[in-house]
Amino acid sequence: MPLPYPEVAVNIGQLARQAGVPIDTVRYYERQGLLATAQRSAGGYRVFSDTDLTRLRFIRRAKALGFTLEEIGELLRLSDHRGQDMAQVRETAVHRLQDIQQRIAELQRVHAALEQLVEACPGHGDLDRCPILGALAEPRP
Repeated sequence: MPLPYPEVAVNIGQLARQAGVPIDTVRYYERQGLLATAQRSAGGYRVFSDTDLTRLRFIRRAKALGFTLEEIGELLRLSDHRGQDMAQVRETAVHRLQDIQQRIAELQRVHAALEQLVEACPGHGDLDRCPILGALAEPRP
């Protein structure tokens, strides 16, 4: 079905600016197959459409949510076949959520350990007695 308005062709700089990403990012996503290879103008410049802008914004938002480029590629493939069931999309998001929860738990552990070291350090005196440096130099199994 045709769009209700014609797609506007923009160059790579305009596309990058509208999507809020650097030009190199657009080229990189194109090389990775996340964006279709751009059409070329008569002068040889890349020409992008509204569809490319929508896709680039999708990638940027998915990256902001912590999805890997591989996961984003899968989400884009699923998005391109909208008539299918959403179970795979949910499964991908659940996997990403679990990974984020694990990273949060690890950060909380690191936070607690560093907080103990900071509390143990008087902040003055001989560096040989610094609990922070001592803990970092300690051999660990």
